[in-house]
Amino acid sequence: MEDVHPGGPAVPRRRRALKVTGGVAAVLVVAVAFLLRQPSPVGHWNSAADRAEYMAAYDRAMADLPRAAETIDVRTDFGFVRVYRYAGAPGGAGPLVLLPGRASASPVWAGNLPHLLRIGDVYTVDLLGEPGKSVQDAPITSDADQAAWLDQVLARLPEDSFHLVGLSIGGWTAANLAVHRPGRVATLTLLDPVYTFSAIPAGTAIRAIPASVPWLPKSWRDSFNSYTAGGAPVEDVPVADLIESGMRAYTLKLRQPSLIEEGKLGGLTMPVLAILAGKSVMHDPGVSREVAGRVLGNGTVKVYPDASHALGGEHPEEIAADLAAFLAVG
Repeated sequence: MEDVHPGGPAVPRRRRALKVTGGVAAVLVVAVAFLLRQPSPVGHWNSAADRAEYMAAYDRAMADLPRAAETIDVRTDFGFVRVYRYAGAPGGAGPLVLLPGRASASPVWAGNLPHLLRIGDVYTVDLLGEPGKSVQDAPITSDADQAAWLDQVLARLPEDSFHLVGLSIGGWTAANLAVHRPGRVATLTLLDPVYTFSAIPAGTAIRAIPASVPWLPKSWRDSFNSYTAGGAPVEDVPVADLIESGMRAYTLKLRQPSLIEEGKLGGLTMPVLAILAGKSVMHDPGVSREVAGRVLGNGTVKVYPDASHALGGEHPEEIAADLAAFLAVG
């Protein structure tokens, strides 16, 4: 089923900027690896000072989220994964697992959590191998490895199955888990996912390269992040500062995600909700809509025509309403 979402009211500039997604630089994996070529086989901070600066930005951005009911560090074969649990409305659908975009970690969900907690309990996850409070200590060398660590996290949570909600590279991470290890995935909600229905456009990949070089000026990274967010200002905004700090301070050691094969997407049996941004620069929205509508056998495709790749922050209420309807609650 396909649904084109009507354009909503204009979003205040600061609100749009605050919610800049962390999927702004999925292509930076390759660029950073080529330009820096450091010998460590795992993701790492470039210096102790860089780590301290990022963690200070992380804590400032986390202050915009509700207080977590529980903080959990889950041991996996690839490192420790930071998970936060938030207590939602009793008797709702449960639980949601939120997977963020690149370099943003759990704080990117600040604008979404108040609305999503009306649906049920929520876990947020800092992606392993990314800047955040998860700590990678073994190489992640394949899409199967990416699925393995996340499946191990879910296995150590008390529930048996989960509603996965992934933003940008988090959307790919959720879909990749469903392809490789679907047993704990009750439903998938993919928010403008990269490497899932179409590839990153060449123009965006080229623009990302200078933004991936840590010793270049901060303004270059801010410019790229603003570009992915439809031109929204990003200076002096907690989540945007966090993303920029992660891009500069942390060296990724992850292989570039594989574009998920149509046949594998078509083989998914769980319900899938794909919400695409009509003005996204991180994939081809037209191609993504066509592929998702054609191959998802149990899928619902929605398009927010005026949304940028930062749709998670631009349309938090609409996303929550669409997700609630998808899960048949509220």
